[in-house]
Amino acid sequence: MGRSPVSLSTLKLGRLKVVRRQLLQRYEHQPFVSCLAGLYGCQWRRYQRARAQPGECCCSRLECSSFGLLLATFFLTLVFLYFWSEAQNDYNDFDWFNFGTMGFWFPWSVVLLVVAAALFTYIALLLVLAVCLLSEGQRLYLHWSHKIGILVTLTFSVSATAVLSDVWSKEWKTLLLSFQVTAPFLHVGAVSIMTLLSWPIALHFFRMNKRVRQVAILGSFLAVLFALYLVPLGMYSPCIKEEGTLGPVPFLIGHRGAPMLAPENTRLSFQKAVEVGGDGLETDVTISYDGVPFLMHDGTLRRTTNVHEVFPNRTDTLAAMFTWAELEVLSAGAWFLQRDPFGTASGLDPEERAQVENQTVPTLKDFLDLAAQHSRMVIFDLRRPPQGHPYRDTWINRTLEVIHNESSINSSKVLWLPAYKRKLVQEFDPELQQTSGVRASIEELQEEHIVRLNLHYSSMSQDQIRTRESWSQPLSPLLLFLVFLLLFPTSKYASVNISTNLYVISQPWLFSLAWCAGAQSVTTNALHLLRTLRKPIFLMSPHEYSVMWILTDIVSAIFITAVFIFHWWRERGLPFWSGARQAHENGLYSKFRTDSLEIQGIRWNPVFSERSTWSSASLPP
Repeated sequence: MGRSPVSLSTLKLGRLKVVRRQLLQRYEHQPFVSCLAGLYGCQWRRYQRARAQPGECCCSRLECSSFGLLLATFFLTLVFLYFWSEAQNDYNDFDWFNFGTMGFWFPWSVVLLVVAAALFTYIALLLVLAVCLLSEGQRLYLHWSHKIGILVTLTFSVSATAVLSDVWSKEWKTLLLSFQVTAPFLHVGAVSIMTLLSWPIALHFFRMNKRVRQVAILGSFLAVLFALYLVPLGMYSPCIKEEGTLGPVPFLIGHRGAPMLAPENTRLSFQKAVEVGGDGLETDVTISYDGVPFLMHDGTLRRTTNVHEVFPNRTDTLAAMFTWAELEVLSAGAWFLQRDPFGTASGLDPEERAQVENQTVPTLKDFLDLAAQHSRMVIFDLRRPPQGHPYRDTWINRTLEVIHNESSINSSKVLWLPAYKRKLVQEFDPELQQTSGVRASIEELQEEHIVRLNLHYSSMSQDQIRTRESWSQPLSPLLLFLVFLLLFPTSKYASVNISTNLYVISQPWLFSLAWCAGAQSVTTNALHLLRTLRKPIFLMSPHEYSVMWILTDIVSAIFITAVFIFHWWRERGLPFWSGARQAHENGLYSKFRTDSLEIQGIRWNPVFSERSTWSSASLPP
């Protein structure tokens, strides 16, 4: 019994839909989407993935959880990477701390930075892939291997942050200081990211059929966006200054000489410091068992000498318990070539390497004579000898004896740092520049004749935050209060001619911050680098920053508005220009259009008859 015309038409329409679906699967090439889905979820074939239909969530609950975990891992890894990259100023201290704990040298700081950067890059790429898939209206499916990678990265970031917060907590102060120079640029970056995210957010906003979800997603997005737009109102950076208000460049004091160019606390190191233009020299003094003050930072000789070769049974013996005859036979330079703590020893020529290998432990007299020869001021930490040492109670007298009777330096060039019996020292030699390593009231400092403070850079105080000039830009009362709490006020010290030296500053951004904030001097490992800076980096006028801020916000607002209008127009199926002919299918556009007019013009083909079967294999390759 023959088929009715209606049945034939229905059959032809059904078969045609099958053909169309198979043609789309086989011939609607989407290399961009295929690449995204393949890298994100190993879905290289089109039939393995699906679009998110109007009103549907972009992914299942499991995939929503995976995406949320990806976001959390991204932000935690970003925080750790930023934290550790800004801590580069103290990498050398971190590596030597591990040397003292583990007993061998290894550049753990650099390895940690490389691992953090690699893991962050991996997570950032996954997040970019996810956002691009959402922008294409695709449902998310994260491959299980990536889920394991996210968990590994999250574990690393959390563990590393927790450990460093425990043993290296002062670096969080460095992080806070970094915001004062990077905040204007972080603001621009954050606004740019939110602007780019407007594309997938607008797409899914107009495809949602539940008003609550629409309000939630749009409200959250706009709240964050407007907060970023207004952040500069409460932002402060000392490097945003009016022209002509920048103070003089701080004096540079070589920390143990020039330790990036030569072994620390050696004659060569101090000579290098003078050659590259250091204004002062800093060192550490210990007194030998027979009363010779010599230069040594550590309590033992293990790190910076070959004591393990010359005196293998006394590796952990305190340096002060060696006689000068024993000390002067040790090499104080070979370790620099072997461990290369700053990555600079490999660039030395053979003559320089031989000079480094021949370095020995210098005396305080040698150090003072070199400084006097080049008219450099000096500052040093003086280590009190241990119990049982012959000079345990006369260490101050012995040091003053070297300064006055054995060296050629003028007392006015010496910044006297030891607090022990300071009043007696002041009475004995009033020309010594009394220097304090702790903050106190003006009355206490003046009573002890203090003329300089020597503070760690993390204690950068309001003297460095607020200079003699007024604030370069408005500061909200809340932020001012927080700055006051975090950074102890010492602007009063400058008013009574007590200057401030900050140690140890080796990164250009940190030196720029100290310069913009009005520091008088800094102690540094990187004399040769900081001396080349002609002006602080990130320095700009308030007008320049206002233009950058307002222009960024305006461009962002215009772009986001255009994106939302575009998606609203497209989801309504309206043409974008006169005479344009576009099909609309499930809120997205297809390269193939099938309607009743086209069906009427198609001839019946026996391959689609009721006894025929269809398979994708019957398509042309």
